[in-house]
Amino acid sequence: MTLIDGLGYLASALVLLTFCMSTMLSLRAVAIFSNLAFISYGLGDGIYPVLILHIILLPLNVVLLFQMVRLLRKAKRAAATDLSPNWLQPFMQPKHVKAGETIFRKGDDADLLYMVVSGEVRFPEIDRGVSAGELFGEIGLFSLERRRTQTAQAATDVDLLWISDGALRKLCERNPGLSLYFLRLTATRMTENAARTIGVGAMTPSPA
Repeated sequence: MTLIDGLGYLASALVLLTFCMSTMLSLRAVAIFSNLAFISYGLGDGIYPVLILHIILLPLNVVLLFQMVRLLRKAKRAAATDLSPNWLQPFMQPKHVKAGETIFRKGDDADLLYMVVSGEVRFPEIDRGVSAGELFGEIGLFSLERRRTQTAQAATDVDLLWISDGALRKLCERNPGLSLYFLRLTATRMTENAARTIGVGAMTPSPA
């Protein structure tokens, strides 16, 4: 077996190895080595379709790898420090809601995560509000029932950003740090909401 043949077998083995990777980060790293091996094999054996294909795929895999590393670092910093959601903004879409309008009702399907850019959103069941820079809607999004647990209403004119459930889950699957972030956020919100529910119930007079 020649050196060129060995490079071909190595490249094929690396492709098979990508199917065993448990994270997107490791998958991209192995894919890059596979591209390099196929480029060497294509050059050595004069197989130009293989050579051209992997010359195109190599920079794409490198760019995706660096994007994942950068996003993972941001997520780890967020998980290690505060619960700032600002790093999520590039993946979100804008929406404007007028004062008094209902964004979603308790029991609705949960398919979007929101962030307030300006204005205030109120949750009447627990007498709580969120303002600029805060996320809401994450509890229903990550619950088993996938239902809204509170009603959200615009107390003022509100500018929002939103991201779909599918897009958010893809980000979390690629980067475990994001899952940790939302685990902390959801746990914090559930604790706060439970305390507020008890407080609101205690202030409500019993029926005669």
